[in-house]
Amino acid sequence: MKNVELDLTPEEYFNERLLKAAACRRLGIAADAIGHVNIVRRSLDSRRGIRYHCNVEVYLSDEVYNAPDYHSDYQDCRNGSPVVIVGAGPAGLFAALRALELGLKPVIVERGKPVDERRKDITQMVRSGSVNGDSNWCFGEGGAGTYSDGKLYTRSTKRGDVGAIMKKFVEHGADPKIMIDIHAHIGTDRLSGIIANMRATIKEYGGEIHFGKRVEGFVFAGGRVSGVRCADGDTFEGDAVLLATGHSARDIYELFHRNGWLLEAKPFALGVRVEHPQKLIDDIQYHGSNHSPLLPPAAYSLTTQVNGHGVFSFCMCPGGIIVPAATADGEQVVNGMSNASRSSAFANSGIAVTVSQSDVPEYAKYGALALLRFQQDIERNTAAAAGGGLKAPCQRLTDFCEGKGPSQLNRTNYMGQCAPVELDKVLPLFVAQCLKQGFRDFDRKMRGFYTSEASLLAVESRTSSPVRIPRGDDGQHPQLKGLYPCGEGAGYAGGIVSSAMDGIKMIELLQNDLTKTKTLN
Repeated sequence: MKNVELDLTPEEYFNERLLKAAACRRLGIAADAIGHVNIVRRSLDSRRGIRYHCNVEVYLSDEVYNAPDYHSDYQDCRNGSPVVIVGAGPAGLFAALRALELGLKPVIVERGKPVDERRKDITQMVRSGSVNGDSNWCFGEGGAGTYSDGKLYTRSTKRGDVGAIMKKFVEHGADPKIMIDIHAHIGTDRLSGIIANMRATIKEYGGEIHFGKRVEGFVFAGGRVSGVRCADGDTFEGDAVLLATGHSARDIYELFHRNGWLLEAKPFALGVRVEHPQKLIDDIQYHGSNHSPLLPPAAYSLTTQVNGHGVFSFCMCPGGIIVPAATADGEQVVNGMSNASRSSAFANSGIAVTVSQSDVPEYAKYGALALLRFQQDIERNTAAAAGGGLKAPCQRLTDFCEGKGPSQLNRTNYMGQCAPVELDKVLPLFVAQCLKQGFRDFDRKMRGFYTSEASLLAVESRTSSPVRIPRGDDGQHPQLKGLYPCGEGAGYAGGIVSSAMDGIKMIELLQNDLTKTKTLN
């Protein structure tokens, strides 16, 4: 086997005969000498011509290629040490799967519903304009990640083994191609089945998942957190508690605040979701309309600095849909998602401005909850400006930047109603100013980005948690031994993969602590 780098045209990449021919030329061997070409890693580069940069393994005709085995070595944990995991999002689910490998018994407590029932609640939510506070786009099996496109790219490669996360997804039904893509993507429509398969694995090996259980407090034993108390009166106890509630579980932050347990305000980002026709983005990124039909819907990643603030794109969804992501009535929040095919006629992306405590001194009186209170007020004001009922304030990009009224709206792919609103009236002044300059900066990097064909929908506010639940080097809260905060809800992750890695890291620290405790006893 030889490992080589290849630069391929789309036609070469998607045609096995042409792919082998390119490998032959690279190695200087005859075409009939190659038995198999295995793509290990690929990225699409459209900066100077359209090329796939690939790392490939080339097997000669007399060599055997063995497909990888993605099966994990789980233990039967029915009699293992029970560990309560609050939340069935990426951090909680991957912590539970790792617990099975370590011999611990995961007991997941989730406020929302199984993914299939959750889908029904979301459909009803869109129709009625009323939010189910425990089962929505953010809460329920799979967490917010289930309905946010399924992008698996992370820059947090030093936090853990990204490949191990991908293998777990493939083991439970994801396309093995996610193992080779730099910017891997599963798709919302496929994620629900994968999440259900993870649940089946957890239960098969002795773990438990309890739905409809909103945590309202902790159970203490021997000076440690040993369990949780739920709104319906049920309690779940174990040897420790891993807290993986996600960035929108504001009631958990309120619980900490009421009890005087340590919290910290954490910078986050606030902005809008911008939507362009996908064809326009394709033509910009692929340098004209005559690009290969083999190419996927084009994506982009943009960043700039304005007045000391970062302005950046994130959660970019080619061929995507914009969804209402509020978790309570009286709020308005938007997010983006896309299915595996990315077949929508629109591309959308969050465009956000960094926000820190110094930007909102009037909220300093709220202490650690300062940025949370600011976030809540923006969401409520946005909902009121649009008329409620999950209506999204909307304005053409050029009208917003040029100070014109929202008299005319473009067609959008928002799963709800849009209301013409002057976004200057709902966005903080510093955020609006940064966005206006940011869009012009982005147009210098992507000519055509600044266009009247683009729409802005507000407000993109759940970019990350505005609160951090602190933890020590041992993973435990400084005041609450036995409690392991993790994932986005604790302020230590920012996406599916980084949350999954953080969940794994915390369950491993938890096991180390239990092992030491049992040894001492």
